[in-house]
Amino acid sequence: MHPLLQAGIQARAPGAPPPPAILHGTGRATDTGAPRAVVAGIGFRHATLPGEIVSLVADGLRQAGLAGARLVALATAEDRADDPAIREAAGTLGVPLVAVGVEALREAGRRVVTRSVRIEALRGVGSLAEAAALAAAGPDARLVLPRIASAGATCALAASGDALPS
Repeated sequence: MHPLLQAGIQARAPGAPPPPAILHGTGRATDTGAPRAVVAGIGFRHATLPGEIVSLVADGLRQAGLAGARLVALATAEDRADDPAIREAAGTLGVPLVAVGVEALREAGRRVVTRSVRIEALRGVGSLAEAAALAAAGPDARLVLPRIASAGATCALAASGDALPS
């Protein structure tokens, strides 16, 4: 079975309208309080293919026991949001891409649980994926899956304070 189907994610149907290309700002969705809604924060290398990002999100949802969760957005650093790989991954997943600014990343970075020395030196946060997920899910967000990694990407899942049962 395809990893997307195992994780309960449905790819966008051919001919369906694409999701909004990029949302700017903090990325707090108006419906993040809905039950079982999550945001996937993504960090990735320049050569990463969209399929790797999609598969990593599916794996993250499965690992977190959230196969039936409603993925409401992908989030990444603002300076990476125009990369074709992340845009295509968001389109495949049928969710908007949230471009998280530096200040929002740093603010959310206070709540990350994973520390990468390299990313901390480059970005000022211990985990780009965790900080992006937390920032996009809003000020009351909590991590439901700390950073996981593939060869070229990282993924973390966050939900607003009341989006998932404890």
